[in-house]
Amino acid sequence: MISADTPTTDGLRIFQNNAPFKLAITTNSQSVDTVIWSVADTNGAIKAQGSFAVSAGAQTNTIPCTSTWSGYGALTATLRANGGTLPRSGTRPMGIATFGVLPNLKPVLGTVTYAHQDQHRFGMQGFNGNIAALRALGISWTIDDRQQSVMEPNGPNTYTPSVNDLDPFYKANPDQMRIVRLDGLPAWNSKTGQYTDSYYAPLNMPEFQNFMARVGSDTSLIRAANYPNQQKNYYQVTWEPSLGWSDSDANFVAMYKAAYEGIHSTDPNAVVMGTANPFAANCDTCTTGYLKKFGALGLWNYIDAVSTHGYWNAGTYPAHPPELQDSDPDPANQANALDKQMAQLRSVMQAGKPNMKLFFTEAGASYDPGVSYGPTVPSQNQLFAHAAVGVRAHIIVLGGGAQLTTFFYGADYPGEVGYGTFFDLNNAQGAFGATNLSPKPEAMAFATMTRVLDGTNTLGRVTGAPSGTFVYAFQQLGNGKVVTAAWTHSNAQWPTSGGVYSQTYSTGYSLQVDSPGTSGNVKKIDGYGNTSTLPYTDGRVALTLTEVPQYIVSNNATIAKSNATVPLGYTGQ
Repeated sequence: MISADTPTTDGLRIFQNNAPFKLAITTNSQSVDTVIWSVADTNGAIKAQGSFAVSAGAQTNTIPCTSTWSGYGALTATLRANGGTLPRSGTRPMGIATFGVLPNLKPVLGTVTYAHQDQHRFGMQGFNGNIAALRALGISWTIDDRQQSVMEPNGPNTYTPSVNDLDPFYKANPDQMRIVRLDGLPAWNSKTGQYTDSYYAPLNMPEFQNFMARVGSDTSLIRAANYPNQQKNYYQVTWEPSLGWSDSDANFVAMYKAAYEGIHSTDPNAVVMGTANPFAANCDTCTTGYLKKFGALGLWNYIDAVSTHGYWNAGTYPAHPPELQDSDPDPANQANALDKQMAQLRSVMQAGKPNMKLFFTEAGASYDPGVSYGPTVPSQNQLFAHAAVGVRAHIIVLGGGAQLTTFFYGADYPGEVGYGTFFDLNNAQGAFGATNLSPKPEAMAFATMTRVLDGTNTLGRVTGAPSGTFVYAFQQLGNGKVVTAAWTHSNAQWPTSGGVYSQTYSTGYSLQVDSPGTSGNVKKIDGYGNTSTLPYTDGRVALTLTEVPQYIVSNNATIAKSNATVPLGYTGQ
């Protein structure tokens, strides 16, 4: 009887702030009736509402809109007399049609100048080829396949480097840089006789090294022609090898040696990195475990940087947020909290090879365990939690000393429920490469975070914050403005066995933004990009923190630096 949409030509349903768009509501009422509609934000607060009369039969009415508010919008509509609700659409539940409004933060943040393109801090998996989505989310990095299994599937020496060997997507969109992915062996160079991914060293190691030299030559040519302001080229050798490494320890290091020497023989600007295990630290099969184990066998000689994936307890969150174990009385359990994992990872890196760069090439949040797509799933509360947990994890990663963090995933896909930042409106279980989309709250929280934190150096964790309060300071490149990300978390308000996650829990916090005795104003940016002005006295601003991060923009970098601890080994972007 009733359906609704906020159509866009690019399939995203995301709009610029203060730009016109339309809510389109289609009805097929049995009689004359009245449509009752409203738009709610992530917390369920009504941002706009209204009603209009409709006659019997099929018709579409459009409501012209212009929004100076930014964030996630959930449109609902029903017929006063005949009832009805918006139908389920793909992975999006019934009752809502979602859209987003991007923040305009230039009046608060200004424009950052990048000395080189590599200083950008956000990557994405799942939207290769979808430039509208990447730009809406504020993404500068994607992963480009250069595995031997992709480039030489049928035999050796069948791949010839060429400056033209570049996906047309990258050629048309040079704002999107490439992390070159190297894992994956074809059957002809596999010890198993079939394709293998990061689980065995190549059958023919000299041929593998020769292939890597050609990849280096290819990548160097492409960078010179298409990315003149990019300083280095970035290569990731393995992809979650701990999920199945079945070869010898010596062969793991030998594989890295072959890749490293091959690439560096042709690319003087190469940054070869690994080991990209699923978890960052605190277990033998985590990235720290592999760095210690294989580092003792010489691996440090064959990596220029560390890459890792950033999962902290896969398959158990939002019920398991990255800060869950920070308040655990057992230090062994505390070490599993993501901020503690970051500190441990940087410590292992510093001991192995000081001042290395750190890249998180995948991290994402799913829905709760056991949840399945359906007419009433996900709930509004689940979407709220999904966004809050997802964005906090990436801030912890950057605040803990990573150069870059990578969102996972684009739209919902089959097999793992909820990892998408967008709903797939065509497929009930999601589909890879989906293009008919609408945003979840997480997408709009990401779009705010990238606009606030891209173009910054990490100053580090702010000291002296009480337990349950998380505060990280950053500074814009070129000694610009200070941006402080802050939130609170309470395990008591976040049930790990399922239930309702509190959307109202808050704590007070006093942040020093200026010298003692001074007064003035700072700008606050909420988690979805809406700005306000806050006064401060005696150099401190009173904040009300919630489970969703907020960002405070101030000017006294000397104060910010004196109150923050730079992550061990982090030397800037």
